[in-house]
Amino acid sequence: QGQLQEPGGASVQPGGSLRLSCVVSDYTASRYCMAWFRQAPGKEREGLASIDQDGDTRYANSVKGRFTISEVSANHTLYLQMSSLRPDDTAMYYCAAGTSGACITIQRYYAGRLDLEDATPKFGRWGQGTQVTVSS
Repeated sequence: QGQLQEPGGASVQPGGSLRLSCVVSDYTASRYCMAWFRQAPGKEREGLASIDQDGDTRYANSVKGRFTISEVSANHTLYLQMSSLRPDDTAMYYCAAGTSGACITIQRYYAGRLDLEDATPKFGRWGQGTQVTVSS
């Protein structure tokens, strides 16, 4: 299987912006569904945003309007543009790739109809994670 690689994270002040990237080695096979997740210390993992093979994007309510998921096929890269960052955005951020069914289940999670544990089995590959710290 291909790999998902996330370059190192960063620290940013509250209100600032940051763009995360995730390089997907077997991009064509991976782009059926790609998504971003995060996990803060002592908290459960949280789904943030997803993009399917048609470019349809969906977001969790907690980041809607502040975060934007996108992809650049030529670069084999998935991005997460984050703005208006808050201290509670501090977490380890992960990219993931899965089957087309993964986008269906993660959308049910965003709608509050499915737990994350039941929404993520079809995401078969994960990046190693990158730390984002928001503090003054």
